[in-house]
Amino acid sequence: MVEALLSVKNLYRRFGGIVATDDLSLDVPRGELHAIIGPNGAGKTTLISQLTGQLLPNTGTIHFAGQDVTRLPAYRRSALGLARSFQITSLLKDFTAVDNVALAAQAHDGHSFRFWGKARAEPHLRKAAMAALERVGLGPRADAVVSELSHGEQRELELAVALAAKPQMLVLDEPMAGLGVTESARMVKLLQELRREVTIVLVEHDMDAVFALADRITVLVYGRVIACDVPAGIRQNAEVRRAYLGDQQVAGHG
Repeated sequence: MVEALLSVKNLYRRFGGIVATDDLSLDVPRGELHAIIGPNGAGKTTLISQLTGQLLPNTGTIHFAGQDVTRLPAYRRSALGLARSFQITSLLKDFTAVDNVALAAQAHDGHSFRFWGKARAEPHLRKAAMAALERVGLGPRADAVVSELSHGEQRELELAVALAAKPQMLVLDEPMAGLGVTESARMVKLLQELRREVTIVLVEHDMDAVFALADRITVLVYGRVIACDVPAGIRQNAEVRRAYLGDQQVAGHG
């Protein structure tokens, strides 16, 4: 059996009278692209916030790379190789693409953002930044100021920023959001390539992308897992169709 890089057991999180995560268990083996889907209010974002340390569960455990990270802050999980992209990444709009990624590489090395000038000039940081930009197809745009990049290019840059931390796992929160048809196709192609190098947890409402990319899919409804299966099994699952896929192939945010 493939080792579980991420193992979640009996996770529970409530906000007042609302149960956002309800006795949730989930294993993600190394090398898997695991999609998490569900209707509006299913608790997807609450779940990944707990996985990456922005939010602590009330009860339950989270193990990553063999370590109990349940109570560790986000930066400690990041140091272990757990990177979240697209919601916590804050691009510096007046800086160039390569500056943004060099800063992320510098932070991963354990240096302060106060010395951002060094990140721009330091050869090994610039080399690492350029490698990440090339990996997402933004090499030719390295010296472009972020505010001049298209929405799709900014999404790709956020992915490069995450890759600069050399993660074991990428947690991606709706990377297709706001993308046009061409940009979405480009993002799917990029994720298909990256999945060969890094384990990915993908929260996404674009069902075409989910079924094109995922090895397995977990379906959440009201914070509970109602199904976890390969894409073909999810398509054929009567409960999933009733709860989510039946009337809509594209759902809202959760």
